[in-house]
Amino acid sequence: MIKSMKAENIDSPVLHSELFLRHRLQVVEELWETVLRQECGQEMVDLLRQLRNLCSPEGQATHHQAASAVELIEQLNINEAIRAARAFALYFQLINIIEQEYEQKQQLTRYAIQPEQKLFPSIIYTTNQREEDVLITKEVGSDLMTPETQQKGSFAALFPLLFQLNVPPQQIQRLISQLDIRLVFTAHPTEIVRHTIRDKQRQVVHLLQKMDDSISHAGSYPWETAEIKERLLEEIRLWWRTDELHQFKPTVLDEVDYALHYFQEVLFDGITQLYKRFKYSLEETFPWLQPPGTNFCSFGSWVGSDRDGNPSVTPEVTWKTACYQRKMVLDRYIKSVKELITLLSVSMQWSDVLPDLLESLELDQSQLSSVYDSLALRFRQEPYRLKLSYILKRLENTRDRNLALYNRETPQNEDAHKYRSGTEFLAELLLIQRNLRETGLSCRELENLICQVEIFDFNLTQLDIRQESSRHADAINEILEYLQLLPQSYHELSEEQRIAWLTAELQTRRPLIPAELPFSEKTNDVIQTFRILRSLQQEFGINICQTYIISMCREVSDVLEVLLLAKESTLFDPVLAVGTIRVVPLFETVEDLQRSRSVMRQLFELPLYRAMLAGGYAAINNTEAQTNPSIATLSPNLQEVMLGYSDSNKDSGFLSSNWEIHKAQKSLQKIAESYGVNLRIFHGRGGSVGRGGGPAYEAILAQPGNSISGRIKITEQGEVLASKYSLLDLALYHLETITTAVIQASLLGTGFDDIEPWNEIMEELAHASRQHYRNLIYEQPDFIDFFHQVTPIEEISQLQISSRPARRPSGKKDLSSLRAIPWVFSWTQTRFLLPSWYGIGTALQKFLDEEPEQHLKLLRYFYLKWPFFKMVISKAEMTLAKVDMEMARHYVNELSNPEDKTRFENVFEQISREFFLTRDLVLKITGHEKLLDGDPILQRSVQLRNGTIVPLGFIQVSLLKRLRQSKNAPTTGVIHSRYSKGELLRGALLTINGIAAGMRNTG
Repeated sequence: MIKSMKAENIDSPVLHSELFLRHRLQVVEELWETVLRQECGQEMVDLLRQLRNLCSPEGQATHHQAASAVELIEQLNINEAIRAARAFALYFQLINIIEQEYEQKQQLTRYAIQPEQKLFPSIIYTTNQREEDVLITKEVGSDLMTPETQQKGSFAALFPLLFQLNVPPQQIQRLISQLDIRLVFTAHPTEIVRHTIRDKQRQVVHLLQKMDDSISHAGSYPWETAEIKERLLEEIRLWWRTDELHQFKPTVLDEVDYALHYFQEVLFDGITQLYKRFKYSLEETFPWLQPPGTNFCSFGSWVGSDRDGNPSVTPEVTWKTACYQRKMVLDRYIKSVKELITLLSVSMQWSDVLPDLLESLELDQSQLSSVYDSLALRFRQEPYRLKLSYILKRLENTRDRNLALYNRETPQNEDAHKYRSGTEFLAELLLIQRNLRETGLSCRELENLICQVEIFDFNLTQLDIRQESSRHADAINEILEYLQLLPQSYHELSEEQRIAWLTAELQTRRPLIPAELPFSEKTNDVIQTFRILRSLQQEFGINICQTYIISMCREVSDVLEVLLLAKESTLFDPVLAVGTIRVVPLFETVEDLQRSRSVMRQLFELPLYRAMLAGGYAAINNTEAQTNPSIATLSPNLQEVMLGYSDSNKDSGFLSSNWEIHKAQKSLQKIAESYGVNLRIFHGRGGSVGRGGGPAYEAILAQPGNSISGRIKITEQGEVLASKYSLLDLALYHLETITTAVIQASLLGTGFDDIEPWNEIMEELAHASRQHYRNLIYEQPDFIDFFHQVTPIEEISQLQISSRPARRPSGKKDLSSLRAIPWVFSWTQTRFLLPSWYGIGTALQKFLDEEPEQHLKLLRYFYLKWPFFKMVISKAEMTLAKVDMEMARHYVNELSNPEDKTRFENVFEQISREFFLTRDLVLKITGHEKLLDGDPILQRSVQLRNGTIVPLGFIQVSLLKRLRQSKNAPTTGVIHSRYSKGELLRGALLTINGIAAGMRNTG
């Protein structure tokens, strides 16, 4: 199936790379067909070939060939259809692996020909999950040491660029010193691939790498390569016999385990390399500047703490999550210390030991006499080994206590010496490091451990609490009705009355909530969440959890309600205006984004809130702060605001959503600056373009003006975690590109965001796009029925991929209750991908109609010069390339009820017209002849998959049609299907799995 290339010019690096790709594809296809032949017979192989050959050369469905495909598929029984679906899904997963290897080879080749960069040969680039991380540059020129030709997104390119542009070193130093990048892992239901399958994929990658080594090694034997190929065949057969579908609905703690898997396998050991890359690259260009702290890039998590719409996330689950995280990190530290005991065998007979280390050993002897008694003779002349043995014992005591806390048992031996925090552990490691250095020694393993402790502490990640705003209002309303403190219901108060009452109540010391909770289960849950947050901070320190996010935040009272509930759990002291919790409003819909300016301005005007941000009244008055041992302080004058991409997109469309978020960032930054507050924007990005996804590097560079200033926080969700963090090199490349983009965006603003006529044009485009989008989604009377019939939305909701429901708890099957993830997931499966582009074409055409030639020139200029506009068009182009309107038409024709076909055809034609209009205008603006001509790697990747996604789509439609017919069949009387609903549902879900793998995206 893979065409061969001529062998001429085989020494060319580009040709060699292409030959590698083609050879790998050929190897994998042969293995794939061999497995299918062994497991299913030659007839199945012939069927799959026949189905794939029905597509156009570009891999798109065609009207004439659809009929042939349908006729062929309708003849399949359920078992044959399921096998075909599984075969195509397996093919996609194998192709993903091969492309990943191909891009690794390309990247390694680029670094191999740059001698100065051989220090970091593991930097790679992958097309895996291309919507999340697309390479920005396409060529590497001959002058490899110039900033323009270095790999964009790398430290090696960034610092020479800053030097060439004469950016003041003191400005670079100031930014580096405050660098604060946080990636927040979430458990949003978009990870469709089982972790069992991920393990199989990792094993295949390992075997392919071994095959490369065997082929390239001069001393290897042919039988060794043949044996590896046989092992590959065995592994793929085992994979074939492994169920792709999740066997049960995961619990929240299952999701915690899934998320921590990436730390266990990749990040914990690999993150230290990111700091080294930064440090050494900085020294190459600016040797006199100081590198950032080792924890300039850190991690947060919502897994086990995000309770928005997920009743399974209870206070007890959050407690167990924190204990589980600490267990993992302590186990790793214990392992590292044991290795250091073996390594640091320095003898006092041959090396000096400083007095401070000897003094610490005397103290350790008095506190941990059992360790001294058992090891003093053995390590009599080896002080570092003895010191590390004391450290090991304290770590083990800490681990044992943590296990008891996880099980809610009373810890045994509370008097045993242990570490109360990672800071105490770090201090002992630094003592050893200082002694080694002052005696002329160093230890890389110790340096790595110190770096890990500085990044992960004893907590691994910071947990963010998130809850929906109405839950707090409902809780306060019930509390006040129980206490009869107001003459009317809290819900009946106006916003001004709420603010006045909340502000007054926040300044009292009188308890509002009784110790025993006589309230409803929902209200008790809200109160207990704040109480467990306080318990977490007392046990783990405030770094474990200091952020409370309010989803669907609309008013000032939404923030003050959370602050009042925090006060009731002693997380906020009203007398000192000092707290250990940072309240973060999340503005999600377009209306909320527009309202965010006034909300934040009103908050900054409140003396109590402003004092809390500053670090208390004492900090504002420049007086010596009163000491309160029960209250620690947060970073002063830092306000975090979260912006939601998913709901704003579902609400108003892609173009309008991105523009409203862009405007909100500009406004919020100006407001914060006017009050002397530092702003950190938290971007709630999803995996797909329709939920804020896309190239991270490009997206950060497109942020407006001064809205970053070295600080950014970004969610990493679902299948994005697997695509970015499954392999060390992938993770490091991703983190490096994010860091370079943050620095570049902070120091090299373009100024184009402040050109008012451009903003006015963008406002017009966004308004027109939003209007056209809403005309279809919310005002077209047939659209809701169309969506539910022609997409697999109901079947997707039955996938066992998340502990969180697909809908918000309103009980309605409407768009307002449907979460953004299944919304995008459904459109991706049917090849419409509507949320990522609908409305753009009409908006652009309306603008072009005014002055066709001049406005087209202007839009092309925007695309070349304005990072925001280029990001929008590039994301739209990426998505449009994956759309297959003929395939989408097939879903409409086959899945529509007979009585609805006429009206649904009108909806489809409306969507189809907008697609072709948008596609044509995007091509005009970019100057490309075909979509993705500017990114041939992605273009080839999309075409490679399309030919197999199309027949899988035909199979999905066939199974969905049979499934829905069986559901509508009468429960008594004649049996209308020879297959059970369970069999048909399983087949449909398997096709969903397969298409998600082929599209590399769910929601």
